[in-house]
Amino acid sequence: MSIQDDTLYKELLDQQQDLLVKFSPEGRLMFVNRAYCEAMGKKEEELVGSVFMPAADERYADALATRMTSLFRPPYTCVVEQWISSPKGPRCISWAARSIADKDGNVTAIVANGRDVTPEKKRHRDITRRDSQLMLLIESGTPMYYTHTPDHTLLYVSPRIRAMLGCNSGSGKRLWTDYLTDNPINAKGLERTLKAISTGRREPPYRLEFAGRNGAKIRVEVNEIPVIRNNVTIAIVGSLVDVTEKMKVEEGLIEAEILLKDYSGHKKKNEGEPAGPFAALKSIFSKKAEKEEDDIPIDIPDSLK
Repeated sequence: MSIQDDTLYKELLDQQQDLLVKFSPEGRLMFVNRAYCEAMGKKEEELVGSVFMPAADERYADALATRMTSLFRPPYTCVVEQWISSPKGPRCISWAARSIADKDGNVTAIVANGRDVTPEKKRHRDITRRDSQLMLLIESGTPMYYTHTPDHTLLYVSPRIRAMLGCNSGSGKRLWTDYLTDNPINAKGLERTLKAISTGRREPPYRLEFAGRNGAKIRVEVNEIPVIRNNVTIAIVGSLVDVTEKMKVEEGLIEAEILLKDYSGHKKKNEGEPAGPFAALKSIFSKKAEKEEDDIPIDIPDSLK
């Protein structure tokens, strides 16, 4: 290649917006284009011959060096991200590197093309931060959220649901139905879900009983809606509300109704006795109080006054 060709080639590389470098197997820079010099805030003479790796932040240097060992074995390529200190502040450069090897497979040099992906990294960080804030907001409410496929395979489970049911990756449970107890109400709930999947229409809320951590039985109220694409249900999204304590109260009231039914039912209406279990309870306590009053002597001795 002539001197003129070398000049044209260098001008072509210097016009590239991407960062272009060539360095030895020992990590010494052999060539840098203008974009790389501008990114580093240094002249070409200062960079050529210097060590390429120190441009990386110390926190990432070891990981970067480990990834780049793939440049010394087939297929002699590597893609890494490198954070550098530049006049514009910390910048993230995505490098696509390839080794130049001789006929014996020995690496003689490495060429790399770098692109500044800092804006993308910042956007990703902002999205992650917003997602975290949104998740915090969602998790602070009463409902707990989930999604599953039409065949009941879990896609997403709220952290609070995981804690409530004791979900873990080693449990072997992939279907939400794996957590159901043998309570008859679960058959009715499953029927609602299957109907929503087949029709693509939202079903009214229903209740289920799950086997939670340490075998605890947990009652939940379920609100869910099918996700439709091309007239086919592709997923079910919904929310759970823990109603265990609420149902205990309800069941307690039902038992009270049964226990007090005879007491409140045998009273005649003309006796002026109020109907209902609560009224019966009140009557029991008031009668007890009356009985206790009857036990008090009417004539109290002077010594006790």
